[in-house]
Amino acid sequence: MNASLILTNILNPPVLFFFLGMLAIFLKSDLEVPQPLPKLFSLYLLLAIGFKGGYELDESGINPQIAITLIAAIIMACVVPIYSFFILRAKLDTYNAAAIAATYGSISAVTFITAQSFLKVLGLTPGGHMVAALALMESPAIIVGIVLVRMFAKSNGDGDKDFSWGEVLREAFLNGSVFLLIGSVIIGILTGEKGWEKLQPFTQGIFYGVLSFFLLDMGMVAARRIKDLSKTGSFLIIFSVFMPVANAIIGIIIAKLIGMGQANALLFAVLSASASYIAVPAAMRMTVPEANPSLYVSMALALTFPFNIIVGIPLYMNIVKAIGIS
Repeated sequence: MNASLILTNILNPPVLFFFLGMLAIFLKSDLEVPQPLPKLFSLYLLLAIGFKGGYELDESGINPQIAITLIAAIIMACVVPIYSFFILRAKLDTYNAAAIAATYGSISAVTFITAQSFLKVLGLTPGGHMVAALALMESPAIIVGIVLVRMFAKSNGDGDKDFSWGEVLREAFLNGSVFLLIGSVIIGILTGEKGWEKLQPFTQGIFYGVLSFFLLDMGMVAARRIKDLSKTGSFLIIFSVFMPVANAIIGIIIAKLIGMGQANALLFAVLSASASYIAVPAAMRMTVPEANPSLYVSMALALTFPFNIIVGIPLYMNIVKAIGIS
């Protein structure tokens, strides 16, 4: 792997602030980001990338290539939790296997944003429709995870008679992060260039400052979660690192087959490789209370997230180049 790409990614200010947050916990500093600022930062980032993506989608319009990309994104979000579930069932019960599979089938918006920042440093510009792919990939994995639980728990005599599909669909499509992201994309499309001109100082001017604060907090949260990884065992630690790489490679192959450019292929790989630590855990806690949150949250946040933003993004870019995507 090209070491210069790793260095380019690590020397990105938001990524360095992630390290600073981890270091603060390891050195037992009293540094903290007061609540509820991290939640506000998260909402801001979703609004900003959604609005920009909607504006760029309005500028480019929908063409067959974009439509194929969005369909591929939905399919990937549905397929990843299925094969992940059967891999995890080798060591785990149905509930934990389904919750972790859903976590890895969904996406991390902050990993996506970090990849966008990485592309900007390289002088590459992805299409705005990739934000639409981001929005579309968040919810399907939740649905698939719940279906897997109902199918396999029921076959074991553990089916839930009080299960409500209405509640599942509501949590999957109307939880705060999904709702804000999709809504921001739609507003960006409806307001177009005039809306972009009005909001650009807010959605662009302070974007990387807010991202730096958010990743500072994420670094501290990840460092606190590292101790929970001792409970997961070596199988889940290995899964947390190698499954993202496998998913990214599958995503890159799909990107190659459907003719994506280099920047879009990297973002598609990152979406395929990332794991949710916000939307899916919230849904799983409500719909699959039998699953242990310390497993799927710790895996996604303390291992997969740092791996992707430090090593994964430049690794996936090298693979994109190696298979001839330009």
